[in-house]
Amino acid sequence: MSRLEAKKPSICRREPLTGERAGARLAALRGLLTSCYGPAGRLKQLHNGRGGPVAATSHSAALLAGLPVSHPVLKVLTAAVRNHVACFSDGGLFTAILCCNLVENVQRLGLTPTTVIRLNKHLLSLCTRYLKSEVCACRIPVDFGSTQILLSLVRSILTSKPACMLIAKEIDHISTLILKAFLLTIPENAQEHIILGKSIIVPLKGQRVIDSAVLPGILIEVSEVQLMKILPIKKSDSFKVAVFCVSLSGDLSDTGEGTLLVSYGVSLENAALDQLFNLGKQLVSDHVDLVLCQKVIHPSLKQFLRTHQIIAVDRIGVSLMEPLSKVTATVCSLLLCNRNDTAWDELKLTCQTALHALQLTVKEPYVLLGGGCTETHLVAYIRHKTRNEPESVLRDERCSQTELQLITEAFCSALESLAGSLEHDGGEVLTDGKYGHFWSVQANLPSAVNWPDLPSRCGCGLYSSQEELSWSFLRSAHHPFPPQTCLSHEAKGSANTLTLDCFTAKLSGLQVAVETASLILDLSCVIEDTN
Repeated sequence: MSRLEAKKPSICRREPLTGERAGARLAALRGLLTSCYGPAGRLKQLHNGRGGPVAATSHSAALLAGLPVSHPVLKVLTAAVRNHVACFSDGGLFTAILCCNLVENVQRLGLTPTTVIRLNKHLLSLCTRYLKSEVCACRIPVDFGSTQILLSLVRSILTSKPACMLIAKEIDHISTLILKAFLLTIPENAQEHIILGKSIIVPLKGQRVIDSAVLPGILIEVSEVQLMKILPIKKSDSFKVAVFCVSLSGDLSDTGEGTLLVSYGVSLENAALDQLFNLGKQLVSDHVDLVLCQKVIHPSLKQFLRTHQIIAVDRIGVSLMEPLSKVTATVCSLLLCNRNDTAWDELKLTCQTALHALQLTVKEPYVLLGGGCTETHLVAYIRHKTRNEPESVLRDERCSQTELQLITEAFCSALESLAGSLEHDGGEVLTDGKYGHFWSVQANLPSAVNWPDLPSRCGCGLYSSQEELSWSFLRSAHHPFPPQTCLSHEAKGSANTLTLDCFTAKLSGLQVAVETASLILDLSCVIEDTN
């Protein structure tokens, strides 16, 4: 007989963020995620220690899914980021790193959480209002009459995931296919309210990436024997399809705790088979050409349908049932190839992210400048705004000038650190004094070199160093300046060479990061069940 133990009382931990354990684990998580950020990010190998598949990735969805966290603060953070990724697919690392930076920076100030939360909310509102305004110099409107901006957005997402193992030619090819697949999901006779179709990703592992292709419609895998029987059958232009999500194997359904009453001499198997043949006769009389079943079709029913020249395909699986049930919507199949399982898995995740980003762009037709430029530009805008117009903040938020400056600097430093995380090779990170954009200079330069002359283009690729610009080190003390707002027409025209971010996903990521940081800072106690 097993020994019974008394239930242990729950543990109440006060101030869960103040202990060294919480700070060390938060710093470790930030370091892990920061090292994966951007096109030059380092890959992480995931395995469970008990065998099974091994994955190399820098994708936030895969990292957070395979990363066990036990501390309550980290659970709150990772849950918020995973929820953001589930809704928007993109911006998981951006959200998580910014949230960690905000929490760590504010902890050093020693201010009350109420003041910090209130001012962070104000700074977030300042950012979102600017990013949504017509004068924003980080936002580019999307012209759906041209593919330049959309291709740049897809290419930027693919480039940010080095575990896909793609060379430049392959990135261009996959980017074009993703955009083509997205366009095939848009109905031809689209009205004011567009209902997008679905893109199904079909795996072709172990083949060349360049062999990937997009086909309109749903691609269903059948055996070679079935294919040889299908090919000789000539049909008219109309093609009737019957789709079943229930089993057609003749098995009896589970009665649970109930009782099944059967008359004497009745064979349940024969009765079920008779019903299947009745269904087959109905399909023949309805002139159905193709029968698709999510589960199993009884061999006798298959044979019956085959003799009447009806194609029967079973074991379709649950993943194809949704698009099959909506086959009169626009559906396409993306045949995705890559060299091995690990690279294909990462490429599939990245393609899904890119397709989702394009769908979000239809709802809000804007993109943001990438490569760290939106973050550094926002920093310049916030510092100038709060330094030159502090009266309204001090009046509305009931805080002192010192508190406003401290929290503004912590907020801006969090954004600057996030942008600086894109540099992984020891290079210097700069920002210019005109646009407030991100510039990177390679490491280990000779001392005689005039380093401000070295960066050729900013992080997003919009501006060139040929202009007369002044630079300063990122995170260094310098006088606040008003960054130039409103993009020029020439700048918008060069969008085919830019690094871009999804507007909706990044805006949501910014909000989630600030709100989650506020939630963590406001935690006063955590109750844990130790049983």
